Amino acid sequence: MAASDELTLTGHIQHHLTNARMCNTEDGIAFNKACEDMGFWVWHIDTLAWSIGLGILFLVIFRRAASRADTGVPGKFQCFIEMIVDFVGDNVRDTFHVKSKLIAPLALTIFVWVFLMNLMDLIPVDFLPAFAGWIGSTFFGMDSHDVYMKIVPTTDLNMTAALALGVFMLMIGYGIKMKGVGGFIKELTLHPFSSNNMAVQIILIPFNLILELIALVSKPFSLALRLFGNLYAGELIFILIGAIGLMQLPLHFVWAVFHILVIVLQAFVFMMLTIVYLSMAASESH
Repeated sequence: MAASDELTLTGHIQHHLTNARMCNTEDGIAFNKACEDMGFWVWHIDTLAWSIGLGILFLVIFRRAASRADTGVPGKFQCFIEMIVDFVGDNVRDTFHVKSKLIAPLALTIFVWVFLMNLMDLIPVDFLPAFAGWIGSTFFGMDSHDVYMKIVPTTDLNMTAALALGVFMLMIGYGIKMKGVGGFIKELTLHPFSSNNMAVQIILIPFNLILELIALVSKPFSLALRLFGNLYAGELIFILIGAIGLMQLPLHFVWAVFHILVIVLQAFVFMMLTIVYLSMAASESH
């Protein structure tokens, strides 16, 4: 492969893996390349738009199913929604043993929302980004190569980290609610090492605190990286398949069939680990 081809392939991959960015500069609102040096203060507007849009889609679909539900013979649409609700409910009952009105709706939201975001990975990688580039060049006079569009929100670490941060806050909230502030602090400082000798126990507190904080933080951190890593790798393979030309369709189909398992499994894993972590946080015993 010639050097120019390598550069073209590299540029093609980088273009597809770059988010559409928006930032506030001294000259006002700026986009994409103008935001390269802005660091943390950059909005990934494609991630925000697609994740919010898919969240609204989830609400509309389930609200429609709820409004049309009846006690008679359910239709196919209602049966499908009820299967999802029952599936999530069964897993919540088997895993979360503390009475809570929040966990089941939370688990359902996580499972369906993450699934819908993952499902965007099955749309051909060039279709919507090329369409966005055409709109930018036709209506806004932009170079199509300067228009970016990542349509899979879970391939953005910012999105998966935000989801995990929400779980982390719930873990702390449930821990304090069930054990009280004092009990929560004791859990962080008096385990896993303990002693009947008060002086020794005081010496052990810093070591316990470090270990427990690492264990606490690693849970949402692993949630974010697991979901991001699996979907990012899948998206990268789709991009590489799309770069080979005419032979991409059969390979794309084969990988898409396999990737369906990844899409569903990662939504399920994120939901289940969230329930497990919240169950551990809400448990009276350590």
